[in-house]
Amino acid sequence: MNMFFPFLAVLIWSINAVVSKAATTAIDPAAISFYRWLLAFLTLTPFVLLPVIRQWKIICQHWWKLLVLGALGMVLYQSLAYYAAHSISAMFMGIFNSMLPLLTIIISIFVLRVIPTIGIALGTVLSLFGLVWLISAGNPMSLLQHGLGHGELMMLIASISYALYGVLTKRWSIPLPNWQSLYVQIAFGVLLLLPNFLLTKDVQLNANNIPLVLFAGIPASILAPYLWIQGVIKLGANTTSIFMNLAPVFTAIIAILVLHEKMHSYHLIGGGITLLGVMLAQQLRIPLIGSKTTKSQEINHQKT
Repeated sequence: MNMFFPFLAVLIWSINAVVSKAATTAIDPAAISFYRWLLAFLTLTPFVLLPVIRQWKIICQHWWKLLVLGALGMVLYQSLAYYAAHSISAMFMGIFNSMLPLLTIIISIFVLRVIPTIGIALGTVLSLFGLVWLISAGNPMSLLQHGLGHGELMMLIASISYALYGVLTKRWSIPLPNWQSLYVQIAFGVLLLLPNFLLTKDVQLNANNIPLVLFAGIPASILAPYLWIQGVIKLGANTTSIFMNLAPVFTAIIAILVLHEKMHSYHLIGGGITLLGVMLAQQLRIPLIGSKTTKSQEINHQKT
């Protein structure tokens, strides 16, 4: 039963990748980015506002950290994903989402001093090769001629931003309950998204895009994080992160059924190699330098 929490969270996020792709023909990226987080902010306000006011001194002490987290998690990651969806498939977005645990581990080596492992080294190489195969549609040499497309580059920056968001959340350990911290981050995110929203010509809501905004604003922004946090509490961070490997599978199935995207061999090969790399990084924890670690090092590694 405990596995239900991260399983459903990943399913919701996978559906949201398809929603992001569907939104490309229904609403401007600046509009859905703003409306999504405004809706999440308004939904949480009746439940979180008073506790947040009571914690005002702590918020004032850590406001700039909450601002940075809001910029990384709500602005850069989500907004860039909406823009990237205009030129890449939902299946590609799903594979990138599965890369988040690996990117988090890599950034943690430099920020949290996590011990490098053989799994991280092999996993990084394999995942990069898988992504190259995927981005080049099975022809890696074409990247030397044309380089990365705008959509792929934006999705890469978005994924790195969200991985950094997770690492900084752990590094800073802001003394606020999860929902209060998230609420303040969302508030900063809405403020940062407002200028681009005001500069966008067409931000109208209609029958075609309101369901997309509703799904992005409540299930993807509130329900899925709640389920994921419950998974971490009940199963531990390491076990819960493994469920993210299901993201490309769920996304591909939904994209084929709903958007009628076509599965090609390079999706299977590139996505499979990328997933194998992520799984190696998660499971193969033999230290890269030296065959033994001290007990304290092992404990620190398990915590991350």
